[in-house]
Amino acid sequence: MTSKHVAVLMGGWSAEREVSLVTGASVCKALTTAGYRVTPIDVQRDAGVLLTRLFPRPDVVFNGLHGRYGEDGCIQGLLELLGIPYTHSGLLASALAMDKVMAKRVFSAAGLKVAEDVIASREEILAGDIMPRPYVIKPINEGSSVGVHIAREGDNASPLDPEGWTFGANAMVERYIAGRELTVAVMGDRPLGVTEITTSRGFYDYDAKYADGGSIHVIPAEISDAMSQKAMAAAVTAHQSLGCRGITRADFRYDESEGEEGLYILEVNTQPGLTPTSLVPEQAAYAGISFAELAAWMVENAQCDG
Repeated sequence: MTSKHVAVLMGGWSAEREVSLVTGASVCKALTTAGYRVTPIDVQRDAGVLLTRLFPRPDVVFNGLHGRYGEDGCIQGLLELLGIPYTHSGLLASALAMDKVMAKRVFSAAGLKVAEDVIASREEILAGDIMPRPYVIKPINEGSSVGVHIAREGDNASPLDPEGWTFGANAMVERYIAGRELTVAVMGDRPLGVTEITTSRGFYDYDAKYADGGSIHVIPAEISDAMSQKAMAAAVTAHQSLGCRGITRADFRYDESEGEEGLYILEVNTQPGLTPTSLVPEQAAYAGISFAELAAWMVENAQCDG
């Protein structure tokens, strides 16, 4: 048993608030089971209230926030100022991973394959196809497939809803990679396995990720040993090239028509979901690590760079 006090941050005000609340509740339960003294904190857009909730100072902050402000370096900077060790990646790695443009530059420099893309304004996207279809339109700074849209050949509808787009003046327009969806969790510098994700929704969108029955997770993925090893090595390379720590999850597309050269990295999630339907707990269980053990490992490996 441990008397260590852990404050679990959850909620926030990003588009992923509801998912974060589920992550936070799951983590609180697991850490309590593991013997920690736990204080849940539903983070609101008021820094003064959050500072009050963090005193007396906890021994560790478990960052269960998802999306902007919780995953992009903002909350990490506040915790650095306070000198409180926290889970997951630090300020710079979090900011780099959340910015799709910068992350892809880092991945390319590390020798990983990425899909071609163009950064375009809403007006340019609405004026006509930026590249040959099919292509994907993504917000530059969002997670969990929030705002992602695939423009397919033969679609009559506009590739972008100008009224529903609330993710900034510009977007990433990226070549659509046909094939299979693979994901690899990295714990420290250890890949936990390769999962293939299938869904009847057309692509692995927000609902497919979090709704019951929204997707099917196949672990281990039914791919060759060589490709499995390549995906796990690529996930570790991505984790290290961004300077990540703790737990991350790297997402890939695998186009089998290109053979071993068909593995493309999409992104690294520095705050992967820890809900009952999430991929990281599944991969941890596959590796023989219980959810309580996973959460405790994250607490014991929390850091503060300041």
